[in-house]
Amino acid sequence: MSAHPRRALITGVTGQDGAYLARLLLEKGYQVYGTVRDSTRPNLANLEAVGAAGRVELRAVNLLDLSNLVAVLEAVRPQEIYNLASQSSVGRSFEQPIGTVEFNTLSTLNLLEAMRLSRSRARFYQASSSEMFGRVVRLPVDEQTAMHPVSPYGVSKAAAHWIAVNYRETHGLFCACGILFNHESALRAPHFVTKKILSAAVDIARGRRVRLRLGNLEVARDWGYAPHYVRAMWLMLQQDQPRDYVIATRRAHTLRRFARRLFACLGLELEEHLEIDPGLYRPSELEVIYGEPARARRELGWEYDLDLEGLVARLVEDEMRLRDTGRVVP
Repeated sequence: MSAHPRRALITGVTGQDGAYLARLLLEKGYQVYGTVRDSTRPNLANLEAVGAAGRVELRAVNLLDLSNLVAVLEAVRPQEIYNLASQSSVGRSFEQPIGTVEFNTLSTLNLLEAMRLSRSRARFYQASSSEMFGRVVRLPVDEQTAMHPVSPYGVSKAAAHWIAVNYRETHGLFCACGILFNHESALRAPHFVTKKILSAAVDIARGRRVRLRLGNLEVARDWGYAPHYVRAMWLMLQQDQPRDYVIATRRAHTLRRFARRLFACLGLELEEHLEIDPGLYRPSELEVIYGEPARARRELGWEYDLDLEGLVARLVEDEMRLRDTGRVVP
């Protein structure tokens, strides 16, 4: 570590991406700060799982309070800000549309306005999402694809995305938006379908349960491995000029195929344990979507080399290690 390490602030540091990103930045010698809602009772499980707990300085921050954010930026003076905090469940956004749109939009706006008011020259990363695109007329999706979100979550992320673009163009802030497609790990929250499948498969393999209930298995998504995707976030803030980048694999697989491969990795047959629950279908759903990461390859030098089999093998290995040791890394 240098005498004057770079300082990075991560909102949502206790989530999947926040934990992996914190670990990456710590390995690169950064001084890492993370925002939490309550610093007296933070959930440190993910940071502990990647070996970053105790190495990240936590700050209690209300992302909906502009004055709070200004004070934090002036105290920390980060060179890089990674905005990963959000209500990130698509399904939950149908149940809580107002809260989802309010938090995901206003938290981003407050952060950028706090940067403007405090004259921060930090480089800002906005966690955009493939869910912004929704009903697309052509595939694969790239940075020029028109947005037609089909969920309150998608709407909220599209609004936050364009707020970041506006501050880049209007106020000259260094705002880079990472449009990440589905990226998974053993640190996913339980309500994500990939974690639900992963947990069930391991439970079944270990004799702890026999059934898995799922909804629509015919949706197809572009699945990637989260630890590889957070490196793209860092790369975006190392460029001379801020741009928006699609981070994806350019391949789509149905949820059924994903689940089958994951179960097969554990020597199991999916259909022997599967129960379809129509109540788990979403009010509005995309059939298939996948992304074109050509700009990221060309300008960032970002490459992704895992196929579906490699991805599910990593997920199973990480889940087993997490359960047995509390860590996802050796």
